[in-house]
Amino acid sequence: MRHQAIYELYPNVVQIKGNQQPTEQWDKDGNIVIIDENAVSTKESELQTAYDNQEYARARKEAYPVTTEFMEAYTEKEIGGDDTKWNEYVTKYNKVRTDNPKE
Repeated sequence: MRHQAIYELYPNVVQIKGNQQPTEQWDKDGNIVIIDENAVSTKESELQTAYDNQEYARARKEAYPVTTEFMEAYTEKEIGGDDTKWNEYVTKYNKVRTDNPKE
């Protein structure tokens, strides 16, 4: 997250060396960029919070039925008139949403 925080605060930085303080950052012209460590720490916390708040979305993405399952179920329902697979798909989809609420 530190690198991402630096890049978001200092978009002119093109190279970062090291994960811990002190680190050296340069711009595209090879000039050293002075980094405000407090700002970087604050931005890291913001980024971590945003990441943590999307845990449900990452869990849902992994758990949802695959797209081909959706397409097959929808096609059979709309073209073939058989909604068996569609009902199974909807049940799986809703279970994922129930198991991984947005909170």
